Amino acid sequence: MNLILMMILISSMISIILAIIAFWLPQMNPDMEKLSPYECGFDPLGSARLPFSVRFFLVAILFLLFDLEIALLLPLPWSIHLDPTPVLTWAFTIIVLLTIGLIYEWLQGGLEWAE
Repeated sequence: MNLILMMILISSMISIILAIIAFWLPQMNPDMEKLSPYECGFDPLGSARLPFSVRFFLVAILFLLFDLEIALLLPLPWSIHLDPTPVLTWAFTIIVLLTIGLIYEWLQGGLEWAE
């Protein structure tokens, strides 16, 4: 028991010391050189804060949703043991929800690139 307590105490002390060192060690001196965007050694030609297409953002969000769907559905075959009904219900619910969302996005015109 003393060994576990001693290990917890030592690891806590090391963590606190490292956090204090990390807080006080770096010196933050912001200036224009550090705050300006870097473009391969050249001076920046334009603003670094250019607007981007909202449609691209929507497609990226859709990609993330379908990627999450794959991440949720891939381990399902390994979770089927004796009764596959709850697992199949869960998979069917995920697929139906994402299909409804995709149809809604398609009908709203969110997947059209040209207006």
